[in-house]
Amino acid sequence: MKGRVHEAVGGLYRVVLESGDRVTARLRGRLKRGSKEDRVVIGDEVEVEPTPEGSWVVEGLYPRRSRLVRRGAGARYPRLVAANVDRLVAVVSAAPPPLKRAVVDRLLVVGEANRLSTVLVVNKMDLVAPGAVGGEGGRDAVEALAGLYRGIGYPTLTTSVVTGEGLPQLREVLQEGVSALLGPSGVGKSSLLNALCPGLNLRVGELSSRGGRGRHTTVAARLVELPWGAFVADTPGLSDVGVWGVDVQELDQCFPEFRPLRTRCRFRGCSHLREPGCAVRQAVEMGRVDPLRFESYKDLRLEVESAA
Repeated sequence: MKGRVHEAVGGLYRVVLESGDRVTARLRGRLKRGSKEDRVVIGDEVEVEPTPEGSWVVEGLYPRRSRLVRRGAGARYPRLVAANVDRLVAVVSAAPPPLKRAVVDRLLVVGEANRLSTVLVVNKMDLVAPGAVGGEGGRDAVEALAGLYRGIGYPTLTTSVVTGEGLPQLREVLQEGVSALLGPSGVGKSSLLNALCPGLNLRVGELSSRGGRGRHTTVAARLVELPWGAFVADTPGLSDVGVWGVDVQELDQCFPEFRPLRTRCRFRGCSHLREPGCAVRQAVEMGRVDPLRFESYKDLRLEVESAA
């Protein structure tokens, strides 16, 4: 019988069958021995069968149309987050935990590396006061940042579960298919889903007293069905955002504003770090490419090189 994995916890897989029935299954031994990138995750379509003892077992895994993979702890192995995802919704906050440009860029690169259309959501806009957003400006600064990413090509929403700002637009983004919410701990991913669908009653938490960092309130990834029939992969908050599976020579492809410039560099395979005649660096100097985006690229390139 075919079904879809909605949650995976402690070796148990909660599967919704095509009939609508829900079962809890374990993996067949050969599936347990697969690579970290082939392990069964939420969103996977699987074949399950009952056992003579009355339990259920996952017998096989159907081909995936997409995967969401990021770097695991230690930067030496991949962490497969979800399968068969249609879009990535990268969620950050305008106020505690503080908004960090480098984190935004990393989340967007994760989407690009996994070939997913990506929407950026800046949450907690109700906490933004004039002259104070994470110590780096006020609402105007957030709006300017949103404008920057929209100009690059990323749909960008500003939201608040308190005032309702941006919630109709976010609902439209989540209207069909499977969307994966990914972002640091404490940015309000579960709160956004609760605001859109009060009946979900997803657990939310307070910020840690140490540095305003978020606590992990979603402890396991789960596929949440929304009242209108779409799905959201609600994932645990990230303590860091790492990129996996990108060749260092292709990293610049994950920055959309770099793509038309690659062929204008003097040298083929330009790293954009030190070669003469680099069109990307020239664009930075002329103000056509945001310098902090370029800094994110340089940091990620060093990271990818060191992990190779």
